[in-house]
Amino acid sequence: MTGDLAAGLSRFLSDDIGRPVPVSDVQPLSAGARRRNIAFDADLGGCVLRLVATLVPPSIQLLPVDVEAGVRDLAREHDVPVPHVLAVCTDTGYIGEPFMLSERLDGETVPRRVLRLVQESGNGDLIAEQLGRAMGSLHAIDPDKASPDLPGRADVDPAEALLAEAESQVSRLLSGRPVFALALRWLTRNLPCPPDRLTLVHTDIRNGNLVIGPEGLRAVLDWEGTQRYGDPMRDAAWSALRMWRFGMDDREFGGFSTRTPFLRGYTAAGGTFAPDRFRWWKVACTLAWGTMLAAQAEAFLDGTVPSIVMAASGRRIPEIEWDLLMQIRSTQ
Repeated sequence: MTGDLAAGLSRFLSDDIGRPVPVSDVQPLSAGARRRNIAFDADLGGCVLRLVATLVPPSIQLLPVDVEAGVRDLAREHDVPVPHVLAVCTDTGYIGEPFMLSERLDGETVPRRVLRLVQESGNGDLIAEQLGRAMGSLHAIDPDKASPDLPGRADVDPAEALLAEAESQVSRLLSGRPVFALALRWLTRNLPCPPDRLTLVHTDIRNGNLVIGPEGLRAVLDWEGTQRYGDPMRDAAWSALRMWRFGMDDREFGGFSTRTPFLRGYTAAGGTFAPDRFRWWKVACTLAWGTMLAAQAEAFLDGTVPSIVMAASGRRIPEIEWDLLMQIRSTQ
């Protein structure tokens, strides 16, 4: 399979550049739960490019690769750290799947390795501030500049839309779990007003979708879930969920640091933090993650996805219930 990939990537680059481009050192990367990321070197004769091919099978595609590449370019133009996209291929004739080619950045992406690096480097506050700055820069972009092919509508309240989807998923997958029913009632009673301004939202900025080095944040990865018109507090809340802290529960943002450094970076980049909406989205995103785990467990049990990772998903639902109870309890 590695040989087929190398041959296909070489053929694509050769066709694109107009002369032979040998490809070597093809290695699968651990990053990417849904899609495959393949590291390789491309010899352009005089220089060797270190690249990553992101392969997007049509069966799991959330965004067409060219649309995802476009939003990554837009974010990069507005000072969000994103790996540079060098090429996009929608023709499945080269390697059997659409793909994009990006520059390969050194650094850690696996969360527990990231947190070990943070502990060794003592740069947790810096990373949280850089994360806030990157997110603030993203949310400052005029969403009308983004592709109309991105999901999301300017005339739809993002909170109402997510609540409706959550109610449907809980009814289908978790109807016998009273904590989820209680959380839904809390979300309904506390439904926030829409933000003054809808923004581009990544929807999955978190520890695990970041490239981290000793000097801090190098890049934000995995833009396949980007939405054109969303509540910016959705991104902030998702980054702060307990499951992305990997045991560092006292450090709200990714296990890196507390809220203060994040807010310093976020507001410096033009972001406006709304505590009440942030809390609502934390509860909503936690509940949504619970329904995703339930869907994964269902897919394993019915044989749709025979993965040991999916098999473990159902056992994590009680953790989500505990998180929900802690988040909706009275603060008086």
